[in-house]
Amino acid sequence: MTRARQTPAHWPSYRELKPVPGLPARTSWGLFGPDDRVGTLNLLTEERVRSAAQLVRRGAVFPLGWRLELPDPPMFGRRPLRHVTTVFPNGTDDHYDDFYPQGSSQWDALSHIGYPGLGFYGGRPADLVGNPATNPLGVDWWARRGIAGRFVLVDVGRRRATEGRPLDLTQPTPIDVAELDATLTAQGIALGSGDILLLRFGWIEWYEQLDGPGRQRVAALGHTPTPGLAQDEATAAWLWDHQVAAVAADNPGVEVYPADPEDLAHFLHYRLLTFLGMALGELFDLDRLAADCAADGVYEGLLTAAPLNKRGGSGSTANAIALK
Repeated sequence: MTRARQTPAHWPSYRELKPVPGLPARTSWGLFGPDDRVGTLNLLTEERVRSAAQLVRRGAVFPLGWRLELPDPPMFGRRPLRHVTTVFPNGTDDHYDDFYPQGSSQWDALSHIGYPGLGFYGGRPADLVGNPATNPLGVDWWARRGIAGRFVLVDVGRRRATEGRPLDLTQPTPIDVAELDATLTAQGIALGSGDILLLRFGWIEWYEQLDGPGRQRVAALGHTPTPGLAQDEATAAWLWDHQVAAVAADNPGVEVYPADPEDLAHFLHYRLLTFLGMALGELFDLDRLAADCAADGVYEGLLTAAPLNKRGGSGSTANAIALK
């Protein structure tokens, strides 16, 4: 079992964090101790989980996992999931081939992305992280800890549509911190320390309306253009200064796409996963939850998730549920 760590007595602002030598970025490495394995999930303290549990008033349950077969065809060159069932006289057994845990609704483990020359979160080198037997940042660390806390939904897509300026889900529209603040204000909700931020742009709703050729085009593009978080330092600073424990979205990468993994200025994953140790979730199915939040005006609740307990895994199916 992983031991719960205490949030530092003084939470440093983003500007107080150590700068990354030679880069316009800052790092939280060492803040939770030299051997930390879970990053900002340390913010999900027992006290905060108890408080989040008290937000469940109706008992409404919203699974946030998309079908494992979607997107179809898969993105980023992944192969389609193959499900094989064996039938016995008294039951069935089954197995999966070409199962990509990050193919549909997913968590990116801290071992998913490392910065060239600097390594992964905490400065772990690629040869250590790349071996499942020695990976100190595998998704199994999150699995054994569990993810639970208050969620706050920020429905950028619905607010845009209500204001008569809907998002074009085929365009790389960056959502900056001013728009995040404006949406929170419009919804009458504020972020608190250790919250799990859920971002709805409307991408899954849009994708499900595509025909076969349209879905083929999305798969062929790889980093298909989508709205998402702006890829700048201000976004990282905003998330850090709000003490966000995790951020998950309904688009393929949380950030605006296309993204350039060769360029810090156009790849927010480096700033969040690698330098800040912030948990990222992608392709979360938020539509039913968002509709309920819009109906009753309550944009918060309890979120729980149980990542796959796979030693050294780079990511996991989301296995997330929101409760109100």
